[in-house]
Parts: sequence; structure tokens; C-alpha cells
Amino acid sequence: MPDPQATTLTVGSGPEARDIAVLQRAGQPPGLFWLGGYRSDMLGGKASALDAFGAARGLAVTRFDYSGHGRSGGDFLAGTISRWLAEARAVFAATTGPQIVIGSSMGGWLALLLNRALRDAGDDRVKALILIAPAVDMTEELMFKTFTKKELKALREHGLVEQPSDYSDVPYPITAGLIEDGRHHLLFGRGLATSCPVTILQGGRDTDVPREHALKLLSHLLSDPVTFTLVPDGDHRLSRPEDLKLLETALERAVAEAVPPQLALEL
Repeated sequence: MPDPQATTLTVGSGPEARDIAVLQRAGQPPGLFWLGGYRSDMLGGKASALDAFGAARGLAVTRFDYSGHGRSGGDFLAGTISRWLAEARAVFAATTGPQIVIGSSMGGWLALLLNRALRDAGDDRVKALILIAPAVDMTEELMFKTFTKKELKALREHGLVEQPSDYSDVPYPITAGLIEDGRHHLLFGRGLATSCPVTILQGGRDTDVPREHALKLLSHLLSDPVTFTLVPDGDHRLSRPEDLKLLETALERAVAEAVPPQLALEL
């Protein structure tokens, strides 16, 4: 299969303009649309495994980096859920045909927000959601509500909190702007209708997005088919070979359900 094509998409205008790096693999529907996590990039293990899955089956695959991430332009500290959601919508608009949206960690939250925004606009091209350790409402539930008194003081006085990470030697910066903007996108507290099947993959030893958080999301999905898989010894990344096999199984099921019978015979 040919390599995916690298393109750049400009989102926003004036001082808000930023160049978003996109990798698109040509192929048949349904397309696979990747949404990464906070401070991750489109060349990570799961995103690369997704691309390999698509390449092996002749499916279209779209990956991109949020502004301030990976190959994209923009200042990471200017990042907000609104900003990154706008970028996801712009990149999604560059796809054609039915799509399966796969979101990891923060990308799981953005996947739900993207699906809702598209359906509100009359676009029903999302045929399935696959959410990996979905960090729904993370700015409030997993960040602000867990801050120590010292961190809350830093947020008030400096507009910035730096937290250590198990996955980086550099602390994760969390801005007041990110926290405040996130409150405009909170999903918990009311039922969530996705109008498509949802798969959740969750690690039992995830310290960033605990299993209880994923179960809270599960309790909000009341009107659509949901498959929940708990990996008892899995961590937040769920990127071991056995974890990627679970992702592949979820993708195979989603593709089979999304592909019209006549096209399935050709794949």
C-alpha cells in the first residue's frame, strides 16, 4: 500500500490561525478517524497500529496532531477543548463517506463532542465510536477536582499548574484557560445519546483515567449499544501487543457493522 499523504490544514484566521498536520491514507469506506490524547501525537503506537490496520484492509485512515502537538503549529499553552474540537471538525470535514471515530484519553472526550456537533449539524457519517480510556470531562473531573491546595493557588496566581507524568520526564502543564474552557463542554450529569454503537476499552490499572471514570461514562450511555472491555492489568496507554489486539477486534466489529453488505463482499 502507498504511504499516507501528509498535508497541512490551516484552521482559524488572523492571530488564531494555526497549521494542522494531517496524515491521510487513501482507501475504501468506512474511514478510520483518529483522535489522540493530551500531549500525544499521531505517530504514537495506537495511531500507528490503526494505520497499519487500515492499510492491510484497504481502508481510508485519517490522523492529525492538535495545535501545539507533534508536527502541528500553534502554542500548546493556548490549547483548549474548544480549540482542539474546532480542529477535529475541520479535519473531519476533509474526509468523505462513513467514518469510525477512535479516540484515546482526551480524544475519547473529543470523539463524543465531535459526534454530537456533527449530528447537530445534520452530519450522520460517524457510524461507530471506539473510546480508549476515555477522559470525558477531564478538565473538571480528572484535573481541577484533584488539584491540591498548592496547585489551586498556582492556578489562581499564575494561571498554570505543572503535574508530573508517568510517561514523560517533563511535567504536564495545565492552564487556567484549559480548565475554564472545559466547563463549556462537560457531558456528565445527563444521558448521552450517540446514535451509533460505542466500544470502550479500559485498563484496570489506569491511574490517569481510573476504571471508575469509565464506568461513570458507561452509566450515561443509556440509548445506544455499548461494548465495555476491562483489561485488568492494563495501564493508561493500552499499547501492549495484547491491548492492540483488542483494539483490532473492536475495529473489525465496527467495520463489519458499518460496511453495506454489497461492499463487504468486495473487501
